[in-house]
Amino acid sequence: MVRVTDEVRRLRRRFQERAEESHIWEAVQLARHADRPYTLDYAERLFSDAFELRGDRAFNDDEALITLLARYHGQTVVAIGHQKGRDLSERTRRMFGMPHPEGYRKAIRAVDLAQRFGYPILTFVDTPGAYPGVNAEERGQAGMIARSILAFCQATVPVVATIIGEGGSGGALAIAVGDKVLMQENSIYSVISPEGCAAILWKDSGQAKKAAYAFRPTARACLDLGVIDRIVEEPHGGAHTDPAAAATFLDEALRQALSDAEQIPAAERRAARRAKFRQMGVWGVVDDGSTEAV
Repeated sequence: MVRVTDEVRRLRRRFQERAEESHIWEAVQLARHADRPYTLDYAERLFSDAFELRGDRAFNDDEALITLLARYHGQTVVAIGHQKGRDLSERTRRMFGMPHPEGYRKAIRAVDLAQRFGYPILTFVDTPGAYPGVNAEERGQAGMIARSILAFCQATVPVVATIIGEGGSGGALAIAVGDKVLMQENSIYSVISPEGCAAILWKDSGQAKKAAYAFRPTARACLDLGVIDRIVEEPHGGAHTDPAAAATFLDEALRQALSDAEQIPAAERRAARRAKFRQMGVWGVVDDGSTEAV
């Protein structure tokens, strides 16, 4: 009888794990859905008098990352977001939403503009990661990501970041440092893609589903870890099923987050934003008294 009960418990636990694994992988697929609304889709529904700022004033205009000057509920804002593109031609032109260094330099330019005139910043994150090619590395990809993170850390204006699809590694974090970080219900946010994780751990990118279950890039897991501040509801079946409703849900969350951020004095807000991101992670004390990430 005891052996039968133990076997039932083991099978039940395995069934629950498989069900959760399927749920997590479903979120990954929804975050990557080809019809999911992108930054420009939300900009069209949320903003008025939007004007795109192009170029980094140094090398090129990176279309994988767009910057806008726009009106949002009566106030001027600076919007920064990734853009993947719909058809193959546009996706190729926009590098599937993977910015080069000039894209992050353009984002820094937009942050400087917001600082100069006191405009709040709204960012929309949707990228598999920064472009990993040799030419991007030659132009200082890692350094430019770091400079972009620093620019957002130092900004005294309110900053609200939203993960609207994929939030991949440093390419996402470069524009995701905010006073409030929102995440749509079926988006994902992680230090590496499931395929990349699987290729490293098991030498097989086909194990992506297993990897996703292991590190849980879902909105609920990110909220539990304190990586984000709020989950934004989506229409049943995902944002792509009703983009207008998805924009309405996002609008409500953005207005509340922006209002909360604006209530805090600028110096205090910047200090709190910096502290918020420095405190992320789990730390332990080693024998020599120093600390290390766990």
